[in-house]
This record gives sequence, structure tokens and C-alpha cells, in this order.
Amino acid sequence: MIELLRKRRSIRKFQDKSIELEKIKILKEAALRAPTSRNIMPWEFIFVTDKNILKKLSEAKQHGSAFVAGAALAVVVCADTTKSDVWVEDCSIASIILQLTGLEMELGSCWVQIRNRKHNESESAEEYIQRLLGIPEHFAVESIIALGYPAEEKEPIPHSSLPLEKIHSERF
Repeated sequence: MIELLRKRRSIRKFQDKSIELEKIKILKEAALRAPTSRNIMPWEFIFVTDKNILKKLSEAKQHGSAFVAGAALAVVVCADTTKSDVWVEDCSIASIILQLTGLEMELGSCWVQIRNRKHNESESAEEYIQRLLGIPEHFAVESIIALGYPAEEKEPIPHSSLPLEKIHSERF
């Protein structure tokens, strides 16, 4: 696991190459195996490979989502807010599980924050995606995980650049 974490970087440029169905199947399994509070599993996942929908998802936010148009796959991570009060944490865990599983299969990925972001002056990014994908009103959208074969290489962050002062022992 530490090796995956060492090489994980946000990838926003992707090759024009589809992800094999077997890899998508593994990503689906990984998402469903993500731990949740009290095993309630409030999350649901929408796997999108259609280029037209990917383009529309890339327009979800005013800034920071354009790269979704170039991804081979976007996973919209949402949750039934009536099932759990900690759906944000559960969806966040599932989102990173998707990213790390993708990385293990040599896929690049980047998280697109949707919750608490704007699509435009009159609609939130979440409302836009709910409308676009037919997501029920009592579901909240946490993130989009864009995945694909990387078209860019980024060096791992060196150990010497880690903010070691953020680690405390016994007390703050």
C-alpha cells in the first residue's frame, strides 16, 4: 500500500484509450467493498463511459472539472442521505478506494469535488449532476472520480517534502 501512496498523483490528462471491461469490473467491486460506518452502505456509484455524458460532467463546476471530458471513465459517487449521517465520510473513503484501485491497475485518476461547489450562479454542481443523471433529490453527490490511462507523468512527492511537522506523538 505504501508504494501506491508514494506514486499516487492527481492525473488530469488521459490517453484516448478505453479502460478494459475487466478493469471496470474490478473498480465496481472495489467501490462496493469500501468500508462504511456501521456497514450501512449509503453510497451508490454511477459509472459513465459515454463521451457525451463525460463532456457534460466536465462542465459540472465553474473550475476544476474540465479534464473529465478527456477521461475514459468517470465514477459519480453519491449517497442516500436518509440512510446515514456520515455519508460524506463513507463517500470519501469509497472515492479514494477507487483512486488507489485504479492506480494499482496503472490507471491515472483525479478527484472532482462536487459537494458545496457551484455550477453557475443559480445552480450548484450537485443539482446540475442530479438533473443530468436523474439522481433522486434525497441523494447527495460527493465527488466525481475521473479515470483513464495517463497521458502525463508526475514524479512522486519526495519524502523530504512531506510536512513532517504535522505528525504529533502522544499530544498535540
